[in-house]
Order: sequence, then structure tokens, then C-alpha cells
Amino acid sequence: MIPIGGSLGTIEMSEETSRTYEVDFRSGRVMGMIDGLDAVRQAVNKILQTNRFAYLIYDANYGSEMTGLVGKSQGYVRSMIGHRIREALLQDDRISEIVDMQITILGDEAHVTFTVVSTYGNFTQEVNAGV
Repeated sequence: MIPIGGSLGTIEMSEETSRTYEVDFRSGRVMGMIDGLDAVRQAVNKILQTNRFAYLIYDANYGSEMTGLVGKSQGYVRSMIGHRIREALLQDDRISEIVDMQITILGDEAHVTFTVVSTYGNFTQEVNAGV
């Protein structure tokens, strides 16, 4: 109970850090620590490489659903791939927008280029998906 005329004091709000381990995906080793834009870039790569709903360690909002596009028509792939990338990446609070998306389909592969707009800055990302 707070006495009459009392106060809880000043509560300071601080921004949550995005500091995390840097992973070298080629060697499978942790290389040190990263923060800011580099951490967001790594998170984007990890989200897009993780199949949504496949791993119990992640909740239902983590990962992407790129595998369900195999064998579908080009029109369907074009309409869904952008939606699925946006849906996956916008779950991260540091990412506010996905813009300038360009989709090229050659044979059984879709090549997608887009810009990620984050609280730490923007960067271009590419992803290939089997279709």
C-alpha cells in the first residue's frame, strides 16, 4: 500500500537492445557479438531460413512459409511470396516495412529482392525459393 501523498518514484524506460551472438552460417560457429543493423540483418536471414511451425522451440509467429509454393502457378507464387515474406519479417518489432520487392521466376526458382526498413536503418535482402 502506498501512503497518501507518497509516490512510486520515477520509472525510467530504456530501449531494449538487439545485441545477440553473431553466427557464421557457413561454418556453423559463433563469431562474437553484434548489435543494431547487423543483428537485424542476421535475424532476417534466420527467419527466412526457418520453416514456420517446424520447430517446437519457436512460437507460431517465427519463421517463413516458403516451402508451400512448390508446383504452384507463377501467378500464385508472385501473389503469395511477397505476402509470406512480409508476414514473416514484420513479426520482428525492429522491422517496420518491406518495400521495393522485385520477384523474378526462372524455371523452378523464384528470386526475390526487397528492402528491409528497420529502426536501425535500411538494407537490401535477397532470397531464393523453390517453386
